[in-house]
Amino acid sequence: MPDLNALPLDRLYGELGAGGLILRALELARDEDLGHGDITSGACIDAAARGQGVIVARARGVVAGLAALPDLLRVFGGTLRAHPLTRDGADGRAGAGVARLSGPLHELLALERTALNLLGRLSGVATLTRSYVTAAAQGSPKAGVYDTRKTTPGLRALEKYAVRCGGGRSHRLGLFDAVLIKDNHLAGVPAGRLGAFIRDAARRARAASPGLLFVEAEVDTLEQLGQVLALEPGTVNIVLLDNMTVDELRRAVALRDASPARPELEASGGVRLETIAAIAATGVDRISAGALTHSAASLDVALEVEA
Repeated sequence: MPDLNALPLDRLYGELGAGGLILRALELARDEDLGHGDITSGACIDAAARGQGVIVARARGVVAGLAALPDLLRVFGGTLRAHPLTRDGADGRAGAGVARLSGPLHELLALERTALNLLGRLSGVATLTRSYVTAAAQGSPKAGVYDTRKTTPGLRALEKYAVRCGGGRSHRLGLFDAVLIKDNHLAGVPAGRLGAFIRDAARRARAASPGLLFVEAEVDTLEQLGQVLALEPGTVNIVLLDNMTVDELRRAVALRDASPARPELEASGGVRLETIAAIAATGVDRISAGALTHSAASLDVALEVEA
């Protein structure tokens, strides 16, 4: 798998959609709304009527989801055409057009709510992500802001795409592409055996999955961090510092910088918009925040139809 964070947005969308998850999500969205047909439009709209509509952002935000419009139109069938008026990742002002849709009017109305739900949700994630990225840069421009697996079931690929549109970075897609040894994996491991357990688990994982992105281990204390840093360089690529205070994070960075292993350090747990600058200023390399996806409010978007 390529490094998703190195891909431009157009290639990223293609990579995320290659396994079919995006199409399946769009098909489900279509089916839950359209069912056996749009009976209201069937009663109100002449089948031969044509029209066009502009999707408008009613609030300022970061645009995301335009890349999915062609797939959404294919899923719905028919002959509608989409014409983007901006690009994913762009700052959109309130009242600005995002995309123009044209074609049979009844098809436009059948697609309306699903398209707005999609663009509103993804633009909301991108907008919140941009806020976190901007705040983190005030503490340190070197700390990357990463998403997590705390995503809406079925929408992970799309929400992770939206995080990238907002300037954030993708952590791992799922349980299949990287190793993250967390506290629940370490439950019952004697304190003095933590390093050895992680070393052996990392070796087994790399042997079973040669193409994995990275091996990461979670620690709760500086003592646990010391055991991980004592491992052979390259055994662990990233250490997740879970729910540590700002002072503990600074001390963790100093310990890492003095060690030969020098893995990347990731701060996680309770990261908020008000605290991320201080966290970034500690010198950690990465900050992961579930809020990017689980706490994002949809951007208000609407379809203005011109029959």
